[in-house]
Amino acid sequence: MWTCPKCGREFKNQGQGHYCVKPKNMDEYIALQEESARPFLRSIRGTIRAALPDAEERISWSMPTFWGGKNVIQFAASKRHIGLYPGSKAIEAFQDKLTGYETSKGTIRLPYQEPLPLELIAEIAKWCWRQYHI
Repeated sequence: MWTCPKCGREFKNQGQGHYCVKPKNMDEYIALQEESARPFLRSIRGTIRAALPDAEERISWSMPTFWGGKNVIQFAASKRHIGLYPGSKAIEAFQDKLTGYETSKGTIRLPYQEPLPLELIAEIAKWCWRQYHI
């Protein structure tokens, strides 16, 4: 077991990533991330905000979330990539445009060493809004 020296929580893995402080909003979330990840997070946030001007920004499941009556699209920083979480239906709908990215059931992994596909992110966000917005 490993104990975080900041918050005192115990974890199975040594140095396991976690949030000592749960962010209250997107600005706080971004500020808590590694400095190298922040520009990617800001770009994705700005792109989705421009694509979904009527969506509410919030934190859900400790991740930046664009909300429209329910979660529409989320993103989060990881060690090697930004995770974009549009849901499994979006992954299916955009599978032809996602061939260069690692995906899983509802996740698109955007590696830090590659430029962000901002136009594709905006397109996916708009699609999600049409599908999930209440």
